[in-house]
Amino acid sequence: MDSLQGFLDRFGPSSEAESIWLKNFFTFVQEHLSAAACGSAPSAAHQSPAGASCDHRVEQLSVTAVEKIQEKSCLTCSLPVSYRPLSVSELLSQQHLACVSNLSWSTNQHRAWLREAELSLPGQRALPRVNLLLIGWLREGRGGEWRLTDDSGNVRCEMVCPSPLWMNRPVFLPHWNYIPHDASGQDQDRGYLEVIGSPVLLCPRAEQGLAASVGGAGLDGAMSVREAAGVLRNRVRGQRVSVWGQVDSVCPLLDVSGSSFFFFSLRDDDHMVPVLVKQDSMVWWSRCVCVGLSVCVTALRVCSLRGWRGNNVLTVTHRSLLHTGYTQQHNIQLHNTQPDDTQHDNTQPDDTHTEQHPDSTHEAEPVPHSPADHAHSDHHLLMDHEGAEPEGDPVQSAVRIKQSRVISYQGVVTEVVSEGAGLYLMDRKVGLCLAYQPPERRRLRAGDQLELHHVHFLYRPCPDLPPSMLCCCLRSSLRVTAFSRVGGASEDPRCPADGVLPRLLLQHIRGMDQYLWTCHLTSQLAHSLVPVELHHHPPLPPLPQCVCLLSWKLSETLWTRRQPGARDIYSEMLDRPHRCPLNQYQVDPCVPQLLSVSDLLQSLRSSCWSSVSLRSLLPQDGSSLSRSEMNSSLSWSCRTLSSDPQTGDSLRPRPLLLVGVLQLPSERSEFRQTLQLRDATAAVGCVVTETMEDGGQRASFNTAWIGSLVCVRRFSMVTERFLQSEFPSYQHLDQDRFITHRTCRVYLQFCLDHLVILSPSATMATHLRRQGEESGGEEEEDDDDGMKKRRRDEDVSSPVTMTTVPGGRACACVSMVIKVRSKGGVAWKNAGIRTNDGKEAGLELGFSVTALVIGPVVSWGRDPKNQPMTEKEAEPEREEEVLLLFSGGSARWFPVLQPGCFYRVTAANAQDPSVLIGCRVRGQSGVEVHSDSTIQVGSDWRFHTLTRPLLLRHTWTQTPPPSVLSVSQVLDCSSEVVTFQGLISERRTLMDGKGQSRDRYSGVRLTVCDQSGRSLCVYLDLSHAPYPPGLLPGNQVLLSGLLRKLSRSGGVYCSLSPVSCVTVTSLGDSCRLALPPPSPSMHLAQWAASRCVQGQVRGHVVGFLFLQLQWSCSLCGTVYRQVCSSQCGSSSAVFQSSAKLVIDDATAEAHVWLSGKPIQTVLGLADSQWEGLQRALRVRGHIRVFPRGRSLGTEGDSEDVLLHFLLSLCSSDVISQQVSLTCRKLANQSSEEVRRFSRGDRDFLTRMPRPLQLTCVHLETP
Repeated sequence: MDSLQGFLDRFGPSSEAESIWLKNFFTFVQEHLSAAACGSAPSAAHQSPAGASCDHRVEQLSVTAVEKIQEKSCLTCSLPVSYRPLSVSELLSQQHLACVSNLSWSTNQHRAWLREAELSLPGQRALPRVNLLLIGWLREGRGGEWRLTDDSGNVRCEMVCPSPLWMNRPVFLPHWNYIPHDASGQDQDRGYLEVIGSPVLLCPRAEQGLAASVGGAGLDGAMSVREAAGVLRNRVRGQRVSVWGQVDSVCPLLDVSGSSFFFFSLRDDDHMVPVLVKQDSMVWWSRCVCVGLSVCVTALRVCSLRGWRGNNVLTVTHRSLLHTGYTQQHNIQLHNTQPDDTQHDNTQPDDTHTEQHPDSTHEAEPVPHSPADHAHSDHHLLMDHEGAEPEGDPVQSAVRIKQSRVISYQGVVTEVVSEGAGLYLMDRKVGLCLAYQPPERRRLRAGDQLELHHVHFLYRPCPDLPPSMLCCCLRSSLRVTAFSRVGGASEDPRCPADGVLPRLLLQHIRGMDQYLWTCHLTSQLAHSLVPVELHHHPPLPPLPQCVCLLSWKLSETLWTRRQPGARDIYSEMLDRPHRCPLNQYQVDPCVPQLLSVSDLLQSLRSSCWSSVSLRSLLPQDGSSLSRSEMNSSLSWSCRTLSSDPQTGDSLRPRPLLLVGVLQLPSERSEFRQTLQLRDATAAVGCVVTETMEDGGQRASFNTAWIGSLVCVRRFSMVTERFLQSEFPSYQHLDQDRFITHRTCRVYLQFCLDHLVILSPSATMATHLRRQGEESGGEEEEDDDDGMKKRRRDEDVSSPVTMTTVPGGRACACVSMVIKVRSKGGVAWKNAGIRTNDGKEAGLELGFSVTALVIGPVVSWGRDPKNQPMTEKEAEPEREEEVLLLFSGGSARWFPVLQPGCFYRVTAANAQDPSVLIGCRVRGQSGVEVHSDSTIQVGSDWRFHTLTRPLLLRHTWTQTPPPSVLSVSQVLDCSSEVVTFQGLISERRTLMDGKGQSRDRYSGVRLTVCDQSGRSLCVYLDLSHAPYPPGLLPGNQVLLSGLLRKLSRSGGVYCSLSPVSCVTVTSLGDSCRLALPPPSPSMHLAQWAASRCVQGQVRGHVVGFLFLQLQWSCSLCGTVYRQVCSSQCGSSSAVFQSSAKLVIDDATAEAHVWLSGKPIQTVLGLADSQWEGLQRALRVRGHIRVFPRGRSLGTEGDSEDVLLHFLLSLCSSDVISQQVSLTCRKLANQSSEEVRRFSRGDRDFLTRMPRPLQLTCVHLETP
């Protein structure tokens, strides 16, 4: 009580509040600081008066603390009674929000601080203010930490540039921030203090080391860096030296095998010496040493560092001291008092001892260390890695290798891009990457002011990040010069903070360009693969790690360029000139860009109509089309974009990637006949093919792809546009009011060879394992590149498998093996009864499959999936065809069931084999029924492709597949039902008599050709079927079960039947509509006797037989003379022209019909002359010219100037020119005709070959 009364008398409180505050403060010091004041601080005890009691020490400490508080307080005449002292344990347990405390603030100063903090970082909230006092001792913690300690506990302290004089001293903190532990609880220290400014020392102490230390290595014997460099070159046994100089670089603190150490270098003019600090009691120096600071270090010894080419370094000893702010004047002053006498310390037992790193060995030539040595031992998170990646193509001109620049930089952190990946944004325009350094205990926040030295500057290493990037290596130093005033935003779950990517970088050295792209890829994958609802809840621990590992695997798969060599940490920190993996980097503007499915669909749909002009959708002579012809041409159009801009038109300037799960179509899918690629944002239909063993393509048939997480590397994006319009003429195309309805459909086209398996499904894992067993673990040299990639990725993907088939208890099932013979098309069918799940009767999708049953029905304890076919599943003496009926939910299997393939049909949750035994149609007595057994496929049944079925000798192996004809064979055959394959050369939407489509997708006319150039038309009635994607010019299709018909003119065409099926078997050019095969070159005499429909002819124009020019009403088609002659009320007209020529190629003559632009070409008129001819005809409306044979005579008014002008054109030498025509032969032509000739008074009748009648499709002149 005497101490307390003396304490109160010392300050004389002026009020009861101050008296209570002083009593509480004295009690706080007694309870929380007395132990340290009385015995826990030896250095303080030595400076206490000899024989002083513990109470006296507590009283003195209390008095000093209150005096310092009064000095720092904004209240000059009273005590800060609104502030209360707080112990460290209370701070950690009670303060759960980030806060700031400043004793010297007034209310106005605090408000100004708030405004400045929130204006500097819009959208961030400044730290709230608390009135708390922190008093304690600064002690050394583990790993070089500074900690504020009292009797109740300790807390980590972060300071800008602490002085070594503060260590083990009682201090009062007038201004500090407190940052509690993060929500995930990953910070083991829970929270930490940010000390702003200098702490106030509460106990004075004499300055260090102005006298010589033991062995002559004190401040009086300090040598310059130049002299120390000579000592390094000529090491003397037992020598201890003191060196002063300016700090040139400070390497980060490393922890290898539980031992902490760091390097810093001292510079003096042109000389530099490295200093190693590895004493556990001195690694806290790393916080005190800053670049540009003048220091003196005593009691250093010279050692040889193994692993760094045997070079010598200076190393601290247990007697070493650090003096900051040391200048040359101090050295001169000490030299005047004591001579410089460097002595030898003979107390060392081994003068030739070589300083070794804890991981160093005693071998003569040790292996250089790698940062992977101190990676965390979490190998279960890391994926298997196969050696080095193949080198990239050096011929690529777009890829440039550049040298980074080493600079210093000061700036403010304005955004935490990815804390887990070590990515930040400074000054809103400069990126910062810390992945090549060990992680700091204190996490950077937006608002931190940084000072960077020896940092690498890279320009445009990654197109997805800021162009200017700063990257820190092991020689770079990062110092926080001012702590942030805001608490920071909540962590984004898309940026995992567990440091998976930096740990992968330690184990697999990659260039900075690849690492930055991988970090951006991780963020994109988290957005596209993680459902939105999980973004608002703490994700499961494996979730961010899986995303990081997937992005790393994808990066390794796609990144085929040269990687940096092994990383040597000693050379990286100490070599001069500096060498590290950041010295070189690659700049590639064509780095792939990952898009989510929703972003892709949104981009394609938004640019569907804005990127096209309606005039560009019409043919070259679109201005001469009538209203119905023009609206019909506009009713359907297509835009095909490539994922790679180097192969054609693309959506983005960089190659695109898509990542998702391949799935069967759902009942809500837009396309019910194709697979779909789904991610967490959306799903898109996909027309998928795969490569056969002979190199050709076929429709996808392997069900193992279903449920696999894949990356699509190369694909084409198809946007089909559907337009219903009533444009009266070509001139009105820019008026949207004539558009009644427009929509679009978007889907993808790709081959399975262009996929990378990131996480296989259970069936795909089985498929890949069987492939590896069949190949004996070796890849065939002639295998397809895509299959090689899949085999190589099998082992890598297994640790990250995210199988979409949920695991659980085994369920009994029955199965049988079938071979598909034929497949019918999917169509809407009437469901005449109420379904079992309660749905009302109505239309539902369905199709049928005719299959050959291979063996008996087999019972299983669990689903065998696509396991190899067993002996019990094959029955040699059985041959039975069955008709499988798919409807409703089971119709989703349509995309993967292909003729000629083997499947295992599995009925889940069933043990009765009768569910897979078909029922036959019962007939009357004496009537033979030829129908197959019928099986209704359940919605929960599964089909698994058997790529290598068990081949046995029985009849089904010899069943010939249905014959697939070519287009030429269809034209020449007489069958009523045909199955053929061909290339789509043209597609048209069917229109009704009024010029409007009966339904948006009710009918399509395809022109299909083969390699010979022969073609036929296929009419598809889609009124009772879902819209089929992929029917584009350039794609090859298989048309099964079509009806072959003859038109009235004798031409052959095909149409759908109830069992018809259209399947896309091969994809054309992904960026351009593939041109049909060129028409064969024909002589006219040869063509007249052949069945070829279209061909190319080269000859000269003999003359005109007929020429007509006319202005027609765009609505009704009658002659238009200023107004429509039929009084239909239309005010628009189109100019139309037609002519009939005689062409001779020296083998025969032919009559060729022309229309539109080719007539202008034959007449030799320029565009201005052609337009003038149209204006001259505008009043009269039309004109016809009938030349009389080769004399070019005509009937008509001899005074008609326009008529004579056209006759002169037809008789000029211009028309007698060589032309090249692509023509189509008219059907039902008679081979000869009877002609009359007169000679004198006699008439002769003779049979002559009839000229070939052709229609010009394309005309070219030399």
